[in-house]
Amino acid sequence: MQQLPVYYLREALSDIENIFAYVLKQSQSAVVAIRFVERIYNRCEKIGNAPSGGVKRDDLAQGIRLVPFEKTAVILYRIENQTVQITNIFAGGRDYAAILRHKENDDPV
Repeated sequence: MQQLPVYYLREALSDIENIFAYVLKQSQSAVVAIRFVERIYNRCEKIGNAPSGGVKRDDLAQGIRLVPFEKTAVILYRIENQTVQITNIFAGGRDYAAILRHKENDDPV
């Protein structure tokens, strides 16, 4: 499969900002936080090389795939219109399945 471009949905960018703030607070080091976020971006970009490589998680949302990140986070994405769309990044053992189910229930019908 050809390499696909990678795009970040607004929520994924917000997740990255929150992860940066958390790592900065815990580590007290901007360098550590910046490097961690850079590694997240690098991992996301690599998804474009093998977009079908993530685990299918249609139970979370239609077309969602998941890849782990350094045993501390998961990256959720979907393939749409020949692009990889990063939808969310959950770190620190957050129960992403419960969060997504809750969000789905909050959406108006």
